[in-house]
Amino acid sequence: MPALQRTASATWNGTVKEGQGQISAASGVLLNIPYSFATRFENEQGTNPEELIAAAHAACYSMALTLTLNEKGYQPQQVQTQATCTIESQDGGFKITKMQLETQGQLSGIDAETFNRIAQEAEQICPVSNALRGSVAINLKASLQ
Repeated sequence: MPALQRTASATWNGTVKEGQGQISAASGVLLNIPYSFATRFENEQGTNPEELIAAAHAACYSMALTLTLNEKGYQPQQVQTQATCTIESQDGGFKITKMQLETQGQLSGIDAETFNRIAQEAEQICPVSNALRGSVAINLKASLQ
């Protein structure tokens, strides 16, 4: 398979505190989605970069876990993953410090210990995990439904 490229863009207008930006993706799935200082740091309704990283990580990990289960002969009916991205104030700036993944698998013919071992293996092959690894602590909690 040839290398793939995915493109997104962001525009920011105004000052950091009072301004506002828009995020778009080349696919059209995100088109001028607003974000602001308040949506990022003050819990105002709306999206922010960390939420988008968490969404990407949850989606990527769910696929990696399904692939790993399939390769070991298991056919999950569903894999659901929630990712929580933590950003903290550090040294006068901000740093993404942690990603918490919580995944649940709905499948039969597997025990919890085996599922957890496979879930850990999948985290090691997840492209988003691997992009974050080394600068962000990644914690995984896996359970069967």
